[in-house]
Amino acid sequence: MGKPTGFLEFERELPADRAPLSRLKDWQEIHLHLPEDKLKTQGARCMDCGVPFCHTGKIISGMASGCPINNLIPEFNDLVYRGLWKDALERLHKTNNFPEFTGRVCPAPCEGSCVLGINNPPVTIKNIEVSIIDKGWDEGWVVATAPPRRTGKKVAIIGSGPAGLSAAAQLNKAGHSVTVFERADRPGGLLMYGIPNMKLDKTEVVLRRISLLEDEGVKFVCNTTVGENFPAEKLAKEFDATVICTGATKPRDLPIPGRELKGIHFAMDFLTANTKAVLDQGREFTTADGKNVVIIGGGDTGTDCVGTSLRHGCVSVTQLEIMAKPPLKRAANNPWPEWPKTYKMDYGQEEAAAKFGDDPRVYLTTATHFEGDADGKVKAVHVVDVEWKKDDQGNFGPQKIAGTEKVLPADLVLLAMGFLGPEQPLLESLGLERDVRSNVKAEHEKYTTSLPGVFAAGDCRRGQSLVVWAFNEGRGAARECDRYLMGATDLP
Repeated sequence: MGKPTGFLEFERELPADRAPLSRLKDWQEIHLHLPEDKLKTQGARCMDCGVPFCHTGKIISGMASGCPINNLIPEFNDLVYRGLWKDALERLHKTNNFPEFTGRVCPAPCEGSCVLGINNPPVTIKNIEVSIIDKGWDEGWVVATAPPRRTGKKVAIIGSGPAGLSAAAQLNKAGHSVTVFERADRPGGLLMYGIPNMKLDKTEVVLRRISLLEDEGVKFVCNTTVGENFPAEKLAKEFDATVICTGATKPRDLPIPGRELKGIHFAMDFLTANTKAVLDQGREFTTADGKNVVIIGGGDTGTDCVGTSLRHGCVSVTQLEIMAKPPLKRAANNPWPEWPKTYKMDYGQEEAAAKFGDDPRVYLTTATHFEGDADGKVKAVHVVDVEWKKDDQGNFGPQKIAGTEKVLPADLVLLAMGFLGPEQPLLESLGLERDVRSNVKAEHEKYTTSLPGVFAAGDCRRGQSLVVWAFNEGRGAARECDRYLMGATDLP
């Protein structure tokens, strides 16, 4: 520990983001960087505590606490403080295949469980992490490293999202010949089309890493849907093992009156089409330009819809949230090291506030029906306030409050209410056993499905979750797949 008193001497400091009104003019990443001297100071705040909760991912009260991929956080913090950047990068890559992704889009449960965070602002772990990998790329330290030998085993990975990419990287490192099937026109899955460019740059960040994986020997086959234009039965004939990483992409719908009206879209369809349009200039997409936008759902996807709609030029944006507004500080029933359920303005809300004067989120509110015009297009959303309490049958949930009905103008409605699980056609064509939630049935840490040689990892196995859990599962499935193929494994 280079600076035993650093946490007493230095305050938490993050780099400034680009000004909200300025960044609304483009699709470039919103974050700026701290200079090296300030990053060293932030590294000095790490206490090197005797029991660091930050690097051990656990589920506490249904939420992630600590790093699910077990990043060696106190170690790389100390190395940054001492200016040993290349050593810090090596330490980071021991546990994390893609720190440039997690350092940008992970919500940082590590910071929520930082011991310093008990009574002070936590260490800026996420910013230090992304600074290490960005410096590594800038300095030319991140280079393709092909495995020294090949095993002669071939592995198919279905899905090139976070779980699929980490499984591919690890299995390729073990010497297997890896082919990744992706139904979209570009690899990356959620990282490519589920997260907007201003939060995760597709060319400079995502495709850069995928290109490196290709240089290391991983083969990507795009525009290919296994079970359709690639028959599922060919997997067993052409590959020695298969890892399914298709994600949980079946969106939660809102079956209320008026749902059939034009102008109501699932959020992921809206975001995907937008990113394709950003990458392929001239491609057609649903625009929010000149429209009143209502987003139903208060999570990260809803925030991304806010930021995207603002860049299109919407005239208003409202984000409906059925839950109550979180407190400014941890509540008594949300103690450390649980994830802090506190109020914050994410980038999309900051931008909306800068343009329209206030946070676009409306809490404790739900939609009751959509209203259309004579052409069958949505023109309004009818909403009502709710309170969370038990109903007459004793079930706890949101109950409508009479007399609080309102009508919101809406030319575009985006449904961002999460996902119900993986799409089923592929799983059905393979005859895979599923659990009660329709996910692929495969035990955590084993990842073996009901078919020999077929493994499952990520959201298609555990349900909708964090990107960093998908990386955890992809690495774990790669380890068990390697064990299946070789009888033993050296993969972590």
